[in-house]
Amino acid sequence: MAGALVAGGWGLFAGAALLVGAAVGTLVRVPPRLIALVMAFGSGVLMAAVSFELIAEAYERSGMVPVVTGAVGGAVVYSGANALLARRGARHRKRSGEQQPSEEEAPGSGNAMALGALLDGVPESVVIGTSLLGGGHLGVATVGAVFISNLPEGLASAAGMRAAGRGRGYVFALWGGIAVVSGLAALAGYALLGGVSAAVVATITAVAGGAILAMIADTMIPEAYGRVHLLTGPVTVIGFLSAFALAHL
Repeated sequence: MAGALVAGGWGLFAGAALLVGAAVGTLVRVPPRLIALVMAFGSGVLMAAVSFELIAEAYERSGMVPVVTGAVGGAVVYSGANALLARRGARHRKRSGEQQPSEEEAPGSGNAMALGALLDGVPESVVIGTSLLGGGHLGVATVGAVFISNLPEGLASAAGMRAAGRGRGYVFALWGGIAVVSGLAALAGYALLGGVSAAVVATITAVAGGAILAMIADTMIPEAYGRVHLLTGPVTVIGFLSAFALAHL
């Protein structure tokens, strides 16, 4: 029970970055280029966490087959769900400008964006819980990566929601709810998977890794590149190396 609560606490901590970012995006006018730069940095951090902690850990637990099947499956499921939500108005949920539709322009788009936020956040949180299974140690780079990437996500999305005419109450309720769900997902990842085989845990970890990589490619990198263009690559590399260094302290 104590382990599950610890996992849930770290998941809530990482998810709370969404609420912090939303508060900044709602209350302060942050230059869109700065948001894009932070998004690029967060993309690099997440890539490093997926590479050196999630995928590497899955491989060490059970070999190549669970890694390949899990990562491809996670990417396909995420991309398919993302495509469905995009048709319902959630395509630009991470955009900070005026790309997001209002409820009048696309009825139900608010609900679609809420589901999209869940789709983005749950895989990240589950792996925080699974990393503690079997006496494992919490990956500092993983938690740091999720926290850092959540900041610009909450910031950009909140700014875009406000530009689309959604109120502060909606913005804070959405991201506060997602932060709580993040904690519950991490707790569930620990509590529900504690008795399963190493191969199953490895596959689930790889599924999350594939979903996160697809999310970076589908939503985070396009937002960054749309604003800062050629700076996206170098800043992403800096984020990647920062997380790599953090993981090897």
